[in-house]
Amino acid sequence: MRNIFYMKVRLYIILIALILMVSCGEYEQLLKSSDYELKKSKAKEYFEAKQYVKATELLSQVIPRYRATGEAEELNWLNAQSYYGMKQYDMAGSYFKSLIEQYPFGKYAEEASFLAALCDYNLAPRAELDQENSRNAIEGFNVFINRFPYSPKTEEVNGYIRELRDRLVEKSYLNAKLYYNMKEYKAAITALSNSLEEYSDSRYREEMMYLKLNSLFLYAENSYAFRQKERYQSTLDEYFSFMEEFPESKYSKEVKKIYDSTAKYLKIENPEDLANLQ
Repeated sequence: MRNIFYMKVRLYIILIALILMVSCGEYEQLLKSSDYELKKSKAKEYFEAKQYVKATELLSQVIPRYRATGEAEELNWLNAQSYYGMKQYDMAGSYFKSLIEQYPFGKYAEEASFLAALCDYNLAPRAELDQENSRNAIEGFNVFINRFPYSPKTEEVNGYIRELRDRLVEKSYLNAKLYYNMKEYKAAITALSNSLEEYSDSRYREEMMYLKLNSLFLYAENSYAFRQKERYQSTLDEYFSFMEEFPESKYSKEVKKIYDSTAKYLKIENPEDLANLQ
């Protein structure tokens, strides 16, 4: 009985191998064929069967032949969709964008515009890495909303934009904090200022304003004597900005120490002394 079972298994494997060989042989013949109508038809079949590699190989041969016909838009759409199905988002995005350029008012324009931006979204890495794809995706989604403001995908798109913007905010915060951690206080001041200006509603705003204040203080403290007064004055200005925005900050103790040291250097003992510094 056991031998009969193994024989059946071997016959089944051989049968599958033969089917695959015949199938591959037929496909290779199809690639070499000059019957473009057949290639076009089979490409659509492969696409529907989610055999995207075969679909794209055939479409790469078929599309040039049908470039000036009424079928060109659909064939280009299937090609872009196939690459998207394979999760080759760089290639898919390129083909979707090309489709939009060629057929800006075509029947696939709205969906292609959405998917082109979604490809950049799918390529966008975590916040620590370069965020070019995140910026491209935001731009693409904004273009989509402007062109198709009544699309049912608008709410979904706005969600993607918020997520990507949060990623850019985090990237900006991490870059600025890196300079601070490296004790490159001048660079940290610039990076923190730029980030706070660009992302004024950042969830890191309180921490970043504190880091900027402390960077200004440490930069002043470690400066040559002839530059210290103006830099301590900048620290004092930043202190008032911080306290105005976060009067009950979790950094209150640290901020108070910065103020006391700055006031001591600038010889501030009462409010009237502040006016004399102006």
